[in-house]
Amino acid sequence: MTVNRRHLLAGAGALCVPWAARAEAWPSHPLRLVVPFPPGSSPDIVARLLAEPLAQSLGQPVVVDNKPGAGGNIGTGVVAKSAPDGLTWLFTIQGPLVTAPLLSKRLPYDPVRDLAPVSLVATSPNVLVVDPRLGVDTLADLVRVAKQKRGAWNYGSVGNGSASHLAMEWFRTRTGLELVHVPYAGFPQVVNAILAGQVQAAFMVPGLAMAQVKAGKLRALGVTSLGRVASLPDLPALAELGHPGFEAISWQAVLAPAGTPAPMIERMSREVIRIVKGNDFRTKLLGQYFTAAGTTPDALRGLMVTERERWAKVIRVAGVLPE
Repeated sequence: MTVNRRHLLAGAGALCVPWAARAEAWPSHPLRLVVPFPPGSSPDIVARLLAEPLAQSLGQPVVVDNKPGAGGNIGTGVVAKSAPDGLTWLFTIQGPLVTAPLLSKRLPYDPVRDLAPVSLVATSPNVLVVDPRLGVDTLADLVRVAKQKRGAWNYGSVGNGSASHLAMEWFRTRTGLELVHVPYAGFPQVVNAILAGQVQAAFMVPGLAMAQVKAGKLRALGVTSLGRVASLPDLPALAELGHPGFEAISWQAVLAPAGTPAPMIERMSREVIRIVKGNDFRTKLLGQYFTAAGTTPDALRGLMVTERERWAKVIRVAGVLPE
């Protein structure tokens, strides 16, 4: 047999190696974890907590790549259009996956068609905060006084269709309150608006809200999980304050471009679950007011479906207009 013939046969044999066997060598290059929000944002913080142990597990650097803009839609679109080679992954919140498709017809991606779920990483409730100068100490006080004001109160959010917007619209329709929506660029601006007396209430992520609550600048009335959470044990859930079923959590997850080989997705999911379930990671998340999750791809897919149905109904009932 000639040397050339031997090389041809060897190459043909390599092509016959099952994909699962070749996938054992993955990854052989650094990975990119795209975060469609700016540095210092909540998803950026959690993504960086995950990237280091993930790099150790996979034996390759995991580089956090911030691609902010359009409420997370730009960076999400980048991943949706990336090659499904196991080198690009998405770390995002529910907005670009659930509510954005309900409120915009101009998205550069379809989360169901263009992205593959990998694992839910963390969850966190929103915190209902008010201006302490209102003299409102409880949720019942807020509803009573706001009804007396008859539309004179404003509430802040971080934009149309954001979790902070839709949570308040859901609460408003359930209670019959008349509140005027005032959107801002970010939560720091919402805080400043409350301090200036321009808005009276808001649903906020606890990572930003609780520092102001502890400083006495905001008053926290409750959280939007179905029950109390370990990171905020002293705050009651709205569901236990006369609003059963009221749940408006923020969540963060890892996804991949659609078409990424199943063995890669399965391994990434296993690694993420193992890290997230570890005591060290759970403790770090708790310090950021998050609860560790860690789920299979199918469980994350089911969550996306459930959340889409929930918020589609809220958007319809509250009359939230698409962009």
